[in-house]
Amino acid sequence: MESYHTVLEAIASSQKQGVLAIIIRVDGSAYQKEGAYMFIDEDGHTFGLLSGGCLEEAVAIEAKKAWQNECATIITFDLTQEDDLSWGQGAGCNGVVHILLQPITERIRADLLAVKTHLDQGRHVLLARKLDETTDDYFNWLFLTEDGYRLGGFQEEVPAQMWEWLHTAPPFHSQSGICTIADTPFYIQHYWPKPRLVIFGANLDVKPLISFAKQVGFSVTVADWRPAFCCPEQLPDADQWVVGFPHETIPELHLCKHDFVVIMTHHFQRDQEIIKLLRDQPLYYLGVLGPKRRTTRLFSGSLIPPSIHSPVGLSIGARGPEEIAISITAEMISVLRNGSKGGIQ
Repeated sequence: MESYHTVLEAIASSQKQGVLAIIIRVDGSAYQKEGAYMFIDEDGHTFGLLSGGCLEEAVAIEAKKAWQNECATIITFDLTQEDDLSWGQGAGCNGVVHILLQPITERIRADLLAVKTHLDQGRHVLLARKLDETTDDYFNWLFLTEDGYRLGGFQEEVPAQMWEWLHTAPPFHSQSGICTIADTPFYIQHYWPKPRLVIFGANLDVKPLISFAKQVGFSVTVADWRPAFCCPEQLPDADQWVVGFPHETIPELHLCKHDFVVIMTHHFQRDQEIIKLLRDQPLYYLGVLGPKRRTTRLFSGSLIPPSIHSPVGLSIGARGPEEIAISITAEMISVLRNGSKGGIQ
């Protein structure tokens, strides 16, 4: 899961105040890159990671100072040094990490919760945080949503370049970092909704796939025509259960180009129906369980479109539901990070 989801969920589930820590710049190599988040609440509890564990304690100490001073600050950790008194000792990194520490006031908290609502409703959000120590912290924050909403205390005219970044960013692949606009530095980051995985089929072998996909940050929907199988009692880790035959459920799901789909009903005619209904639907990922020869039969002997992952999952010699689920999850992560092959053609 992207760490901003972890942090936003922590802020939403607690009334405690605290400090937001964001890696805004990395020079060289580091365990985490720009866009990694951690939240340190007023009791010292932390959510999210900024490193492999070597920086978190020091960041928490600095966060307490920022909270007491009621002022945002940027701290720097040099991981390139190898002497016993430096951060590089045993860290396994060779870079310099710059971290923004931002006390979460009530106004900023309200904006972050509004951002979470937009993400939960499937909307992409752009953060542009002005790096200006002379301005009140709240007036340095700007959030833009893909449907045109503006959040935060930033009161200046929004540069056209920011709107362009918002609307032209490739899904899941936009880099975070510091950009200068009209001689003013901004930290820019894209917040993407959790990628949705739709699993067609509610047999018991979907349980480990649901579990692994959830752990790495997917929102999981299961669709099946059997209400006794497709229900919270049978599959409690899913986020949504949609009951009906494919011609009923697919229109209800409102599938889009950002969605991941795995077909694993173990029912040949149902799989064939699903593929027929999805043929013209652009998807980020589509995988079909079973050997390639079976998928060829699903396409009535014609060539399998290159956009379809068949057999689904990375080729790791997987056996049994758990290993197969790991291979599918790994393949979805690879596609998420490296780009989609495109929709079904």
